[in-house]
Amino acid sequence: MYSSSFTGIGRYTFELIRNLAKLDSESEFVVFLNSPEFEKFQAPAKNFRKVEVDAQHYSLAEQTNFLKILNNQKLDLMHFTHFNSPLFYRGKFVTTIHDLTLSFFPGKKMNSFWHRWAYELVLGRGVKRARKIISVSENTKKDLQKLLKTPADKIKVIWNGVGREFISSASTELSRKQLEKDFGIKKSYLLYTGVWRDHKNILGMLEAVAKLSPSSKEEKWNGELAITGKANPVYASEIFAKIRELNLEKTVIFTGLVSDADLLKLYQNARVFVFPSFYEGFGLPPLEAMGCGIPVVASNSSSIPEICGEGNAEFFDPHRVDEMSSAIWKVWKDEGVRKRLIENGLRRVDDFSWRRMGEDTLKVYRIVLGD
Repeated sequence: MYSSSFTGIGRYTFELIRNLAKLDSESEFVVFLNSPEFEKFQAPAKNFRKVEVDAQHYSLAEQTNFLKILNNQKLDLMHFTHFNSPLFYRGKFVTTIHDLTLSFFPGKKMNSFWHRWAYELVLGRGVKRARKIISVSENTKKDLQKLLKTPADKIKVIWNGVGREFISSASTELSRKQLEKDFGIKKSYLLYTGVWRDHKNILGMLEAVAKLSPSSKEEKWNGELAITGKANPVYASEIFAKIRELNLEKTVIFTGLVSDADLLKLYQNARVFVFPSFYEGFGLPPLEAMGCGIPVVASNSSSIPEICGEGNAEFFDPHRVDEMSSAIWKVWKDEGVRKRLIENGLRRVDDFSWRRMGEDTLKVYRIVLGD
């Protein structure tokens, strides 16, 4: 699941490997990779080596070819950084569960009876047979206990970290001309960054933006909404249709996929970051926005209040569009609220460290190896 593109589980795996290399020079670590990551991967220390797998995620090859490769390595302990472990692997292993999104929001892809059955089988067997489960939030731990009846003492909650590049006093302020040249953004803007999926509630966010009408008739919202990410064809048509329905064609800017450097610029120059999700296992983008000194308006569902922390974001019910719209307007216009959220957010990100995640994960390995 390793990726250097810094998205989701790929980023988690990248940071885990990088920090384990700093923390443990005695153990031998084997990193299993698909192409093209296998070719790109450079071992971070002498006690790391790589093995090529080339089995598509969630495929039959992952259950068979990957299984054979794992068995050939004769590992003392395997860490699956996502739920998709081979059903018949009999070695000692630990699994990280990031969320149970597919259980609550199966979406429009891979939701046939066969796919649902396979998902539930692999998830259930993996959680049951793992020696320890690492959960990235208390919320995911509760979901595991509720849905899969996983014993509480089997689950260790280890929060993700926030990249140091997102916690810097040196911001890159871009002129309006530069923002327009680089991203097509002409005005002060709201920012959303994330995948295009049902549980992300992008349609609700669009409706909230369309309702940005303050009580005072003298005041008028005159901003834009910047949305990053690749247009997922399964969900893009309804998003584009909603934009046309709400007459937001001149308000919504799609930046497409952006580099890490450009993502940092978008965070640092946004007026408000909006995180409207119905469900998140952790939710890293609000913390990245906080680290960049941008006030956050976020959903009050699932793990989001746990991660953002009380008083560090303006929360709303994601099912209530008017409430979301009011929260956005409040943070957009009220300088006192903005100042408080920015200051609190900068303090909050100090609670999240990739190094601490590596240290706590290493402790889990040693507990399991000592059993």
